[in-house]
Amino acid sequence: MSLSHAEHFRRLTVRLAEWQPLWQPLPFRHSEFSWTGSCPGLTEALLSLPDAEVARLQDTPFEASPLAAWLPVEALARLVELPDLGVASGDLPSAWGEGVGARKWQQIAAFAPQVATRQALVEWCAGKGHLARALSRLQETRVTALEWQPGLCRAGQALAEQQGLPVRLVNQDVLDDEARRWLTPATQVAALHACGDLHGRLLELAAQSGASLTLAPCCYQRTAAETYRPLSRLGRELSTAYRLSLTREDLTMAVQETVTAPRGVRRHREWANAWRLGFDRLQRRLRGRNTYLPVPSLAYGRLPATFADFCRWAAEQKGLVLPEGVDWATHERAGWQRLAEVSRLELVRHLFRRPLEVWLVLDRALRLEEAGFRVTLGSFCARALTPRNLLLKASRPA
Repeated sequence: MSLSHAEHFRRLTVRLAEWQPLWQPLPFRHSEFSWTGSCPGLTEALLSLPDAEVARLQDTPFEASPLAAWLPVEALARLVELPDLGVASGDLPSAWGEGVGARKWQQIAAFAPQVATRQALVEWCAGKGHLARALSRLQETRVTALEWQPGLCRAGQALAEQQGLPVRLVNQDVLDDEARRWLTPATQVAALHACGDLHGRLLELAAQSGASLTLAPCCYQRTAAETYRPLSRLGRELSTAYRLSLTREDLTMAVQETVTAPRGVRRHREWANAWRLGFDRLQRRLRGRNTYLPVPSLAYGRLPATFADFCRWAAEQKGLVLPEGVDWATHERAGWQRLAEVSRLELVRHLFRRPLEVWLVLDRALRLEEAGFRVTLGSFCARALTPRNLLLKASRPA
């Protein structure tokens, strides 16, 4: 698509705002939607889809979509097209990935060649400095890696020293004012999957300092703000003009794609969601209120052994007293039935998931362009390697 970033952003804003009443409601929490009047027959079409078709559309929402009769599938598919930046993964020697998980190393191998050589090279939110070590080897230069957790700094420094690399791990909270000292017009900053406010902070400091950056953003919802305030001036103007308002929950939608999740993780998520919906049915009856009651998330591997145990745990979290003689089997069965409905209704949100992510990354690109940067935006690896495969490369012209 040969559009300027500003025009691309404007067209996405119009589409997202126009269809906001359809993609914004959460089927997991609500059973009735405003699209009943505007899109008659859509609910029935969704609920009639076979399991295999649901799974296909979850992974490839724009391909042969039966939703095209109601929703702008083709227009959205065009608006998520971005250039392939053309550097294949696997070009770095596999020995360099010692001590790094296989998938993470493949992501690093795809990302690292995109980073331009500069006088001072900095990794932002470095963890153990896996990317920093790869960059040091690739560019044969010193790298400073910023990480706020002391334990990760120590572990990363030990790895760099074992491998004889000039990489320095620095204990630095990038949200502190002190972090700005690492960015100058001669600095190149690399950040692979920096989250929310962490990459937002990088963008602001880069805009102020003139530092170049190579950024793959992630987890836009990890932010202190309840409501999203666009980073770019154009983003704020268009969001106001078209009444596009995003909550932290809406931002979560942009990163919900789980194409790389192992089957066991996906199955665990299905069980957890079915049980949550089963408990939701139970709590609505106990409280006499037809509203969703959110309960905390459970880490992988901590899901109770039975549905009854899960409900007891969830009730304790919310201060509810469960009566004797609960028909656990009926509520659990209802939870699985409701999950089947939700997975179909959420296909509407899936269709707008990538457009929202592209919109968010374009907002970041525009923030830098407004600060005088030359910006390249595209994908740095295949979606199968990571759905968070969007990359911003930005520098001020000399």
